Amino acid sequence: MTHKTPDPLLDQLDKMMEIATRLETARDADPVLANAEIEDLIRHVPGKRAIARGYLGGRAAVFRISLADHDNGLAATWQEMQRLWPYMSEGNYRICEPLHHSPAQGILVIAEAPGTPLLQYIWQTKGPERGKYMRPAAEWMRAATAMSEGWRVASPAGWLARAERSSKRQPFAQLLTLEIEIIKELQLLARRIEGTQWRTAICHGDLHPNNLIADGDRLTGIDFGGSSRLPIYKDMARFLMHMGRRGLIPSGDRWMGVDRQGAQAFRDTFDLSDEEFTVFLPFMLGVEALIRVEIPELPTSRIKRAERMYKALLQDLRGLDDRG
Repeated sequence: MTHKTPDPLLDQLDKMMEIATRLETARDADPVLANAEIEDLIRHVPGKRAIARGYLGGRAAVFRISLADHDNGLAATWQEMQRLWPYMSEGNYRICEPLHHSPAQGILVIAEAPGTPLLQYIWQTKGPERGKYMRPAAEWMRAATAMSEGWRVASPAGWLARAERSSKRQPFAQLLTLEIEIIKELQLLARRIEGTQWRTAICHGDLHPNNLIADGDRLTGIDFGGSSRLPIYKDMARFLMHMGRRGLIPSGDRWMGVDRQGAQAFRDTFDLSDEEFTVFLPFMLGVEALIRVEIPELPTSRIKRAERMYKALLQDLRGLDDRG
């Protein structure tokens, strides 16, 4: 019995046909979508969601389309963007403009942000210019959280448990060995944190560098599907560790496995106290490192970069002065 090799082009055409059919139905039901057009598919998760690029009323737009029976968080995303838009519609630190939400059709439309995803910019840039957006990225986050910041009783146990569960799925023995030691350090930090006060805000929830679009002096945030009230250090850790585990250190100087200049930018922008910078942020960096489990299909070079990051993180965690 012979098996046909899947044709990537036919697969892409099938996905585009599915989206085109959904949009045609939506046009008939929602007048605002009557002049919507789809040009190309950005991402497709079967049975869950699709993201496509196109136009709405002649404006370049990105369409988020739920392929499930529920809205896949589109209503919450729309609500969060509506909350932020009055504060971040002008100036250098913005969010992409929310254009339309069609709950019945499971479609959310936002304006396409001009520019280059920040991670892509950093990879393509050499020399001192590589780090030019570290402080602006921190300032973008502060602009997004300033109106909702507040102090709450710290509860690190849930974060630690999540990291421990994720570590059990680590498929690479050399990384798992390091993760076991990192967890020991996180347990020590968690005991110091428990019952204290840490700063929280309604955060982006997935603030990796490709969710910031760079265009000259302007940074535009996209993809607010994970927004919720979190310790502010979680989004900082997400941003820094996304680069760190890929071996991307713009300043060439590591701290806790990530870019020292980037970490310092968050410290200065948020005026982090010594406790926030030397206890809360390292704890969240460790958590973030462990919850992003490598998949077996990753190339060896990527695993080696992750291993270097883990070793640097572990060394600095062990070097923290006060173990409490």
